[in-house]
Amino acid sequence: MINAEIYRHEGGRITGFLIDGHANTAPHGQDIYCAGVSTVTQSAYLCIVQHLNRDIEGESSSGRLMLKLKTPPDDLTEAVFQTMLIGLREIEKLAPQALKVIE
Repeated sequence: MINAEIYRHEGGRITGFLIDGHANTAPHGQDIYCAGVSTVTQSAYLCIVQHLNRDIEGESSSGRLMLKLKTPPDDLTEAVFQTMLIGLREIEKLAPQALKVIE
């Protein structure tokens, strides 16, 4: 199972996330739920780093992706993170055995 932990600022805005695990619903390289989670979260990661140029703490390895903002969240980072969260929640609805979103 993939666990998606969402980190929030005391004001409620998202400050980062940790994605950990594998869906294990198909052979490696053929799992659509792993692919979906990877696409949604890596897109958010790249947008925060490459487009918004935010300073982050990050980690990436097989089955694990972590991002934490080093500065307070703002309207732009919140839009990116909320879009990611909407995508994750939709995947969770389709495959609750594959993904658990934790806030």
